[in-house]
Amino acid sequence: MKTFWLALSVAAGAALITGPFPDIAYAQKDEKKDRKEKEKEKAMYPTALLTFEERGAGAKDLGPKVVDLLFAKLAVKPDLYLVDRADLKKVLDEQSLSLSGAVKADEAVKVGQLTGAKLILTGSIVHVDKKLYLVVKIIGTETGRVVGASAEGAVSDDLGQLVGNLADSVEEMIGKQADKLMPKPEPVVDRIAAINKKLGKAPRPTVAVSIAEKHIGAPAIDPAAETEMTKYAKDLVFDVIDLEQGGKGKADVFISGEGFSEVAGKVGNLISVRARLEVKAVDRKTGKVLAVDRQTVVALDVSEQIASKTGLQNASAILAERMLPKLIVPAKKK
Repeated sequence: MKTFWLALSVAAGAALITGPFPDIAYAQKDEKKDRKEKEKEKAMYPTALLTFEERGAGAKDLGPKVVDLLFAKLAVKPDLYLVDRADLKKVLDEQSLSLSGAVKADEAVKVGQLTGAKLILTGSIVHVDKKLYLVVKIIGTETGRVVGASAEGAVSDDLGQLVGNLADSVEEMIGKQADKLMPKPEPVVDRIAAINKKLGKAPRPTVAVSIAEKHIGAPAIDPAAETEMTKYAKDLVFDVIDLEQGGKGKADVFISGEGFSEVAGKVGNLISVRARLEVKAVDRKTGKVLAVDRQTVVALDVSEQIASKTGLQNASAILAERMLPKLIVPAKKK
């Protein structure tokens, strides 16, 4: 009888092992597959398309036509999000920038900060003999690195088809060189540690943070930008005063700002949101502006609200890393 029950127990155990476990394994594989597909789906590159230079008699007046056609061709590419041309023109006009052909590294960085673009496309239309060459420079706004793409054909060839070939070449090159054009992601904890190491034991001022924000077309739920700025300040060993407890008068520096976000479009089943944040830090006693900066980012999510909050949070993190170290007076070496 004992032998029977022992055999029965072993059989039941075997059934348990061979039954549910394979299902769990398959579920885990499916979950990993879904996660990879989601990560791949979110590999979207905000891109600003600038004007093209014209070189050669046969290229005269083709610049605007090529840019219009290229914008239309790239707009349907699933991995690219193009910065609205009206918004881009407004930013360039505000900064008195007229960018075409040769774009300096600092100009690329500025365009990226103000538009959320990770990539800038600019280039030339070159006429040589009976051939027409379309050449694009793809510039990473955060790395300053440049790669090229091109298409060529006879002057008599259909311009739309030629630009279509160029758009395919641009898409292919971005896919292949994304790791080169984009900075390698670095964990926040490592970035915080690097900043703290650089700042050393220099005394930090006491700060208070107040950043208003709104999402156009929907009410703001919680202050994502303010929360992120406060978190960075705490991680960088600042004393942070809670304004809700009436502590503004106790702060050495008052950090204030305003952020807003709005839907920019859809990429597949994801909602694209553009978030812009402007922040300044003022010495409370003297009224002196210690730092002022702004940042625009683009965020994606299936939820409009989450994309909005993510965008403002990311913008605030970028500004915090740039601005908070400016509030510290380096300790004098003995």
